[in-house]
Amino acid sequence: MTTIRLTAAQAMVRYLAAQYTRIDGRELPLFAGIWAIFGHGNVAGMGEALAESGEALPTFRAHNEQAMALAAIAFAKQSRRRRMMACTSSIGPGATNMVTAAALAHVNRLPVLLIPGDVYASRRPDPVLQQVESFADATVSANDCFRPVSRFFDRITRPEQLLASLPRALDVLTDPAECGPVTLAFCQDVQAEAHDWPESFFSPGLREPRRPRPARSELQAALEALKAAKAPLIIAGGGMLYSGAEGRLARFAAKAGIPVAETQAGKGAMPRDHALAMGAIGVTGTSAANHLARQADCVLAIGTRLQDFTTGSRSLFENPAMRLIGLNVQAFDAGKHGALPLVCDAEEGLAELSAGLAGWSAPVGWSETARAARTAWNAEAAASLAPVAASRPRDPAVIGAVLRQSRKTDVVVCAAGGLPGELHKLWEAGAPGGYHLEYGFSTMGYEIAGGLGVKMAEPEREVFVMVGDGSYLMMNSELATSVMLGLKLTIVLLDNGGYGCIDRLQRATGSASFNNLLSTARHVTLPAIDFVAHARSLGAKATKVSSLSGLETALKKARRSRQTEVIVIETDPSEGSGIGGHWWDVAVPEVSARPAVKAARKAYDAARKAQKLV
Repeated sequence: MTTIRLTAAQAMVRYLAAQYTRIDGRELPLFAGIWAIFGHGNVAGMGEALAESGEALPTFRAHNEQAMALAAIAFAKQSRRRRMMACTSSIGPGATNMVTAAALAHVNRLPVLLIPGDVYASRRPDPVLQQVESFADATVSANDCFRPVSRFFDRITRPEQLLASLPRALDVLTDPAECGPVTLAFCQDVQAEAHDWPESFFSPGLREPRRPRPARSELQAALEALKAAKAPLIIAGGGMLYSGAEGRLARFAAKAGIPVAETQAGKGAMPRDHALAMGAIGVTGTSAANHLARQADCVLAIGTRLQDFTTGSRSLFENPAMRLIGLNVQAFDAGKHGALPLVCDAEEGLAELSAGLAGWSAPVGWSETARAARTAWNAEAAASLAPVAASRPRDPAVIGAVLRQSRKTDVVVCAAGGLPGELHKLWEAGAPGGYHLEYGFSTMGYEIAGGLGVKMAEPEREVFVMVGDGSYLMMNSELATSVMLGLKLTIVLLDNGGYGCIDRLQRATGSASFNNLLSTARHVTLPAIDFVAHARSLGAKATKVSSLSGLETALKKARRSRQTEVIVIETDPSEGSGIGGHWWDVAVPEVSARPAVKAARKAYDAARKAQKLV
């Protein structure tokens, strides 16, 4: 056996650089690069290995560890999980800064390889700087925080562990069912240790996603349920896009006459002009999709984990005879809510269902009901998106301005707050990948970092980042990174004076406005935040507009620019669009001195009666 002597860090880097994937007939590196913020826990070992690797595994520098991991995750999502990135940090706060990002990737089933530095395996200098000492367990380090939010976790305490750990890590990262974050906590002394590695370990590896086909018994049960349906509905989740099955879905829906609704992750799976495209479903859904969902007697849920925003906290489906079919590559998700499981790849599953339903279609009246509901919704949406003359427009009108200036190939990026709810209902995705929302973990601060990852994945597309002032203030550092890397973003910053979305939710549950808007939080002086000056200080171009027409003019100018642009507009936090949507289970206090809270609790108790717990 031929061997080569390398440090453990050099071996890790060389192995990662040797992994490939095939997309549209082209072989590409599986890892587009690695984000790195160096410290004493990784600068000597991983730092030297990465510097030596050069373009074999490109290294990118960020300003915040959470942000760099969010950018890596967004890259993987925009790449439909076919390509990914790694992130390395130092021990201590550099590592724990990535835990939130790991949780996001875990919830959203997205691949990212996290390589935080760790304590000395030898314990010779124990305790080292930033070491977390447990009085009861000497094996604990700060990196144990990653265990519950990693699909696979290992602590590398010997170089030769990598021979088993790295292949296992890649199996998880590239498996459609297991996919999620992998954490390899890398002891800093081990990074620098040498070992004689088999040269065969670094042979190029080709990783392509599996496409499991459904079991015959599960397929037969699903076909029987669909054929018996008089009012079927499809819910398209993120798994549709990761499978690349959107073309198959459009054809299947048209042939079977089944209307299609979309989750946040699945938005864009159906062409916006498809006759049976009902748009968003659930708490942030269109009136069309939710109207059909309440009547549906059979729901085919494809590639979705059916979280509470999709199901209206289990209250959306009102038909007592409704049968649920869970078509999902992950058995854990396929059987949720008492569904008939159909465990398979979305493309393969739809192909099998289409063949089995040959000659069958939903009643014509049901398809006509769907088209009429969509026509009515289009009128509602158009009214919300229309220009207004208000000096502080509401979110829907701002979305309308951005939408009017968008093109079919553009991408909108957003995350937490009120914007995702309005975007889910109102944004019209021109093409798959044109709608990139992080609403599984609803992570404030994702927007700019996520936009950066999207632009890295598809640099030819124009990327609009829509972000509120609260989220912008939480994390804006990668604005400077976008400038540094020449990755142009157009950022529309909606300044509503605080956490407007949660303020609305607070008031909707009967409480007074408290501690969400800057004006209702404890203060001596309200901060006069100059977002334009701040953005310019980070290297971006920036301007503030006072009207929707001014916003559209600034958007036209930004499209012609080659540099990241920030456009600030003040907005009204008091209300959203008020259209579409469905009830969401937000617990209201049982005891309160406020009459408004008592009334909200009474309404809450009544709404909960519609929940189906099995």
